[in-house]
Amino acid sequence: MAKKYYAVAVGKTPGIYFTWEDCKAQVEQYPGAVYKSFKTIAEAERFCDSQRQLEVDSGLTEVEGKDKCLIAYVDGSYEHSLKRYAYGCVMVLPDELVKLNGAGDDEDYVSMRNVAGEILGSEKAILWAVEHGYSEVVIYYDYEGIEKWANDIWKANKPGTIRYKRFVAEQRKNIKITFHKVAAHTGVTYNEMADELAKTALGMSTRF
Repeated sequence: MAKKYYAVAVGKTPGIYFTWEDCKAQVEQYPGAVYKSFKTIAEAERFCDSQRQLEVDSGLTEVEGKDKCLIAYVDGSYEHSLKRYAYGCVMVLPDELVKLNGAGDDEDYVSMRNVAGEILGSEKAILWAVEHGYSEVVIYYDYEGIEKWANDIWKANKPGTIRYKRFVAEQRKNIKITFHKVAAHTGVTYNEMADELAKTALGMSTRF
């Protein structure tokens, strides 16, 4: 039987799911759920991206006097010779892109390599959303731990992941935080942009 990918654009936890059972759990008894199956993961991601863009274009994510939702793409990189990790973050606003990046060498994070950068990017995006008055932020990521540590699906057993889990829990007092997985290096524009920004912070790219 051909493999299917289930795209949940609007549901309990938007994202790409690999079984109907997992998809059903996100949309069942969820008013206004938007979902569809595809033969390839790239098609599923384009569907979710297009649905999100429709919300942006229609002003549903950025309306004065109403709740505001920020879309943020994050990625990480690592340079072994420097023992430094870095993050890239792209905030997608209705009329502009906000790009952030930076690097670090905290010993609690270095062992996690590029994952450390993606964690840092997620934290930066959340803080940016809070500081700019958003009521919700959707983090688009490509390493599943970004969501699973935050949502207590994976056990956080390293200092860096424990701190990240606590950070998200604390920030959820101020803002709604949801996550959306994209496949790495599959041509998703803002994901690729976040990756390049992370590499730039380590001197590995000159694109930005």
